[in-house]
Amino acid sequence: MATITKKELIDRIAESAGCKRVDVKRVVQTFLDQMISELGRGNRLEFRDFGVFEIKERAPRVAQNPKTLERVDVPAKRTVKFKVGRLLKDQLDTAGSAKEKSAPKPEIIVRTELDAGRAAARKAPER
Repeated sequence: MATITKKELIDRIAESAGCKRVDVKRVVQTFLDQMISELGRGNRLEFRDFGVFEIKERAPRVAQNPKTLERVDVPAKRTVKFKVGRLLKDQLDTAGSAKEKSAPKPEIIVRTELDAGRAAARKAPER
């Protein structure tokens, strides 16, 4: 799995659309700025078949630091929720099923304490 940066995505779009990179960069950045602005206002962004971005309110809660076990109050906050659209979901399902068929399934071996005792007895030198 690779990470694609905004720069790489802009380069790909410019090449496939036959447009100047600076023009594509301006459009992509304007698009992202508008998304940030609309989500900041609490609006829902719906892109048919791709997905929906919407604001979700998280309630305040009490968490625990795993190292110190100290209780910490986490305040309420707003976050962005993404719900996958139909075409994107189909693409992910198709890519996932092709990967499952081609990749060998790992073998899982579970050993019990009894198995470990038997193995140790086999390795022990006879007296």
